Amino acid sequence: MKKISRLSKAAIIVAVSFGVNKLVAIARQLIIARQFGLSSDLDVFNVANNIPDLLYALISGGALAVAIIPVMTEVMTREDRDAAWRVFSNVANIAFLVTVILSVLVAVFAWPLVQHPLGIAPGFNLSQQALVVRLMRMDLIGTIIFSMAGLLIAGLQANQHFLIPAIGPILYNFGQIFGALVLAPETGFSFGGMRLPAFGQGVDGLVYGVLIGSGLYFVIQIPALIKHGFKWAPGLDYKDEDVRKILRMLAPRVASMFFYQLTFIARDNLASHLPLGSVTALTYGWMILQVPETLIGTAIGTALLPTLSEQIAKKENAEFTRTIRNVSRVLTALAIPSAILLSVVLPPFLDFAFGFDAAGTDLMVWVTRAFLAGLLGHVFLELGARIFFAQQNAVIPLIGAGINLALYILSGILLDAPLQASGLALADAIAFSGQALFLMLMYKARWKPALDETAQVERPLRLSRNSVANTFTRGLIGSLAGAAVVLLLGNVIGAALHPLVFGTLATAISAAVALPFIWREMKLLLRL
Repeated sequence: MKKISRLSKAAIIVAVSFGVNKLVAIARQLIIARQFGLSSDLDVFNVANNIPDLLYALISGGALAVAIIPVMTEVMTREDRDAAWRVFSNVANIAFLVTVILSVLVAVFAWPLVQHPLGIAPGFNLSQQALVVRLMRMDLIGTIIFSMAGLLIAGLQANQHFLIPAIGPILYNFGQIFGALVLAPETGFSFGGMRLPAFGQGVDGLVYGVLIGSGLYFVIQIPALIKHGFKWAPGLDYKDEDVRKILRMLAPRVASMFFYQLTFIARDNLASHLPLGSVTALTYGWMILQVPETLIGTAIGTALLPTLSEQIAKKENAEFTRTIRNVSRVLTALAIPSAILLSVVLPPFLDFAFGFDAAGTDLMVWVTRAFLAGLLGHVFLELGARIFFAQQNAVIPLIGAGINLALYILSGILLDAPLQASGLALADAIAFSGQALFLMLMYKARWKPALDETAQVERPLRLSRNSVANTFTRGLIGSLAGAAVVLLLGNVIGAALHPLVFGTLATAISAAVALPFIWREMKLLLRL
């Protein structure tokens, strides 16, 4: 049996860690949902996170992180690890100052950011807007901590270290669970014979939990950094050529992340005019989409970027294109069944998990199905963006992000009136799929000679059987077969079983039906 490749090991480690994190995150959201329901306070809490999340994404969560990894990989290939850490320190120092300055500006101008017709919650009443402002200002403290932790994670991933960075989000969610279970409630939760203390902070307690989680997220990275020889160096040497490479990537990358975050702001802007609970339904639907997206797209993409960056640095063009083709097949094989089968088995799980009334559950089902229609696009976006980041090219992803935002606003305006919250979720599917398609078409156009060279050394029959189109066809057939089995089971025994039992049984059986159709790609996952 062939050894599991380094990339496959990294992807599996990240996927497992992300899986645990998603379970904890879902537990967190269920605790919050059962405590606050589809309420005004929870709508406010979710909206208040928008601007702080935007700052995090711009500073480290997406912008600097993907710029740092390819440049650090290049420096380590060219020189050594100490030189790479010196570059990292300079960038981290610059990022910290920028984060603090931007956080102060957001705190000062919080009211217009909330109330303006193009702001994050113009449809809320005055008391709701006041609460959004207060919670957002509190969140900004966590944003500073969280942003620095994001940079530390990028540094570790550049050193091919993935375990501790993947554990950080789990601790972050535990901090939020502490806020939801202990800080927020008026009455303590009971577990068996034990009753937890309750501090009665309400929605403020959720924000305090965010702050605690951010601190844990930061601290857990420090031992791994020491292991990899990190030594912080003071200074802001923006004239260093490698630092300037990162900063040159930063401008288009910041713009890309800004466009990306604007889709969430646009979503909440449109949803604030819809019936009560729409913002929260969209938040939960997005959260459910993120489970398969994270386990498939983000896990593989996170592990992939250092490998692609190394292949570019070593000018291994044939290996670069072969890796992308193999990853494309795996993403397709995992995403198609996940989207179709999850859409079919959703209702009993959502009914059990959230405890909403029939109308609330029905809203959640259709919103989540609309989000899942874009799962394949989401996971290919993870691949497409990293193809260009590995080449230190952030301009093409910027154009793709602009396409995403334009498609989302246009689709959202057209669909929110007839389809309400489900229309906004479907607009997300359209926008992210369009962005992913653009990136993959640009990759094929720019790398055509290398792709043709790789194809020539493959046997024609093997190439046809191992093509992405072939994987898509087999995955679709297997998924539809699994969905048909679920529908048949529902008609035969669905009424006789508890909804949760039926949902679990249907999931297992449908997955077993679909698996043989994509078995080839499951084996490929171990030797990417």
